[in-house]
Amino acid sequence: MTSLFRIRDYRHLFGAQVVALFGTGMTTVALGLLAYDLAGTGAAAVLATALTIKMVAYVLIAPLATAYVDRMPRRLLLVGLDVLRASVVLALPWVDQVWQIYALITILQSASAAFTPTFQAVIPDIVSDEAEYTRALSASQLASTMESLLSPVLAAVALAVMSYHWLFGFTVIGFALSAALVVSTSIPDATRSARTGVFDRTFAGIRIFAATPRLRGVLGLDLAVAGAGAIVMVSTVNMVRDHLGGSQAGVAWLLAASGIGTMIVAMTLPRVLDRVPERPVMFAGGGLLGAAAASSAVMVSVPGALTWPSALMVWSAIGVGMSLVLTPVGQVLRRSSAPADRAAVFAAQFSLSHLCWLIAYPIAGWLGTSAGFGPTFAVLSGLSLIGLAVAVRVWPRCDPAELEHHHFAGDTAPEHLADAAAVGGGVYQHRHRFVIDTEHVHWPT
Repeated sequence: MTSLFRIRDYRHLFGAQVVALFGTGMTTVALGLLAYDLAGTGAAAVLATALTIKMVAYVLIAPLATAYVDRMPRRLLLVGLDVLRASVVLALPWVDQVWQIYALITILQSASAAFTPTFQAVIPDIVSDEAEYTRALSASQLASTMESLLSPVLAAVALAVMSYHWLFGFTVIGFALSAALVVSTSIPDATRSARTGVFDRTFAGIRIFAATPRLRGVLGLDLAVAGAGAIVMVSTVNMVRDHLGGSQAGVAWLLAASGIGTMIVAMTLPRVLDRVPERPVMFAGGGLLGAAAASSAVMVSVPGALTWPSALMVWSAIGVGMSLVLTPVGQVLRRSSAPADRAAVFAAQFSLSHLCWLIAYPIAGWLGTSAGFGPTFAVLSGLSLIGLAVAVRVWPRCDPAELEHHHFAGDTAPEHLADAAAVGGGVYQHRHRFVIDTEHVHWPT
């Protein structure tokens, strides 16, 4: 890990990620409390609507932004989006109507939808060594973990001496520092895609997902993450304030619990991924998410089972499961894409994973408000288990990087067939690291 941080551009980008994450983590706490102030017991529905808007922006904007990201300087784009996000967050403390939250969240999350996949696709271009990139993914997940753990704790400490409105100010500072650190890097511009049409560039990543078995498995696990994660993201405020008798600080402490297990996984997983393929690690996380979500449904349905210790245990288990699934994802995406399509594949993962959250958030918020925690958590645990079952079905156990496959003469560039053997009838056969790209549009059977 020490050698990784000797790479100056990575070091600065990692710092940008950390400060932006901590600011955003505090805003997560503050936004829930703002919704509670404006809507009271309806806070879960307001928060679910705000998060649904976020997911719609992520699903729609990320692929569209990818169609143009290779046509402009990536450093300038990232800095501009940081400045826009800081400006929006600066306005959040002044809202006094629910619709104002929705309007600002739309702008904020549209900017994030363009920023995050662009940022993620930069890292493989800076950290080219496979082993170092694995550690970069773990460091990124560790940063997210520490944000999940420490930013709610810092928020709880801050809330003891100041109004939650001040937490939005820390986010503004985080985005400003992030922009300054990005400016100090030498980010290479994206490899220009060979795809010419806007429609083709916009949906290239989604088509690669649809054609690649392991990526379809990733999508199933994304659904497992969303089902369990929505329980934590949407229901924590009302559970603490209305059922556990907690304060504003109690909300932050329960959110921090989900980061404890995540931190443990993020600190130990790099060594595991050096020896174990991504698939069993991610499936273990999916199984844990399904079990933890089912346990949450039992916890809120059985009289006397909902206590602080039980809630802390379930929230921590969800954090562990999410980390086991999400930490190796970047490695799988890199292995499944050509450099020219990498930004499109990262954007597709960003968009499709948030489509899963778009399904889960309304269930958690609106069903939770109308039917209560028991039925809602049961539905969400079912969603997680369905996602896991889909992943097991579509991601083959034997999943080599190199595959033998055929080309028809005239359907591919002659230089690509330089090492291929003619097998008759204008068909050529060879074997190499296989990804879906302009030369390979179908997965070999």
